[in-house]
Amino acid sequence: MTNADILRIRADFPALNQDVNGKPLVYLDNGATTQKPQAVIDALAHYYAHDNSNVHRGAHTLSDRATQAFEGARVTLQQFLNAKKSEEIVWTRGTTESINLVASTWGRQNLTAGDEILVTGMEHHSNIVPWQMLCEQTGSKLRPIPVKENGELDMDAFATMLSDKVKLVSVVHVSNALGTINPVETIIKMAHEVGAKVLVDGAQAVSHWNVDVQALDVDFYAFSGHKLYGPTGIGVLYGKEDLLNAMPPYQGGGEMIAHCSFEKTTYNVLPYKFEAGTPNIAGAIGLAAAIDYLNTLDRVALAKHEDSLLLKANELAEQLGDIRRIGTAAKKASVFSFLLANAHPGDVGTLLDQQGIAVRTGHHCAMPLMDQYAIPGTVRASFSFYNTLDDVERLFTGLEKAKMFLL
Repeated sequence: MTNADILRIRADFPALNQDVNGKPLVYLDNGATTQKPQAVIDALAHYYAHDNSNVHRGAHTLSDRATQAFEGARVTLQQFLNAKKSEEIVWTRGTTESINLVASTWGRQNLTAGDEILVTGMEHHSNIVPWQMLCEQTGSKLRPIPVKENGELDMDAFATMLSDKVKLVSVVHVSNALGTINPVETIIKMAHEVGAKVLVDGAQAVSHWNVDVQALDVDFYAFSGHKLYGPTGIGVLYGKEDLLNAMPPYQGGGEMIAHCSFEKTTYNVLPYKFEAGTPNIAGAIGLAAAIDYLNTLDRVALAKHEDSLLLKANELAEQLGDIRRIGTAAKKASVFSFLLANAHPGDVGTLLDQQGIAVRTGHHCAMPLMDQYAIPGTVRASFSFYNTLDDVERLFTGLEKAKMFLL
């Protein structure tokens, strides 16, 4: 993948072509949200300009067109994840709601006092708090799998924690705070051997490579559209058909109803049983447009390009000095999380922003992990395929200037 190839791709993302604080924008906050290609912006505009209508049961052409696009988007997501059926794709507002859906339905139905849920010590709060709430309701216990100093999961400890008490293992595919790629294939296999189900938080994974839920044999897989170059407010929950069929509804009203009377209400079939109310029609269409766009690119080559950006960042960090990298796992996505000597991450982020460089600072919704490292947070530069080596160099030029003010 040449620099010219990256620049051609970059031109598809209009938000990248702007100045911030008098400097050309260097957008390195892709772990928080990705920018949107023109194809996604156009798909949203087309829906609202031409097809805007509520879906399903409409007796007119606009509703038919909206329904076709909406359900077509579901098929696009099925193919993207290689799910067996489109009925296994449930629309949500994002990863957080997807996890809460499983906790509130499958969790309440299947967990009782004495049961255990395992998560990793590097989880986003969204993959901790729903299970804590469930444990308070059921008397189950939440146990964190330890994280090593380099940011890798302690798989030996995980093996010792597995028992027939463990009913669910819920793990992040890629750490948003560290970039660590967890061995989810192995985790799923080990969990299944003791009869536990597995949910994988894929929010930080799907933007980097294709995920095959059948090959993984994962029970649930969750992610957000806005981290996959799609719109905000749309997310996906994949679940195996038999599990979804056995689960009670999450919310009541609208599309999840088959028949309603004051005596008894019966519920709709999959996936509508979990999609109460008017869905985010435009969001689903926009997410499908993002995937269609990605399908025109060589994602394997782009993943290698992202690896080269992280490698360059590591090299420049060694040259700059005063950089403490947080998370040095052998297998990482393109996330560079660090501290600049004893400077507060927020101060570093502010000085970078003044130079047109957008990074994320703070605890990254991973407070337990930050507590483990005894730090308030980090500066996080998260790279995407539309970033360039020049972007990485701009980051470290900015850090050099920040050192002059802060150290």
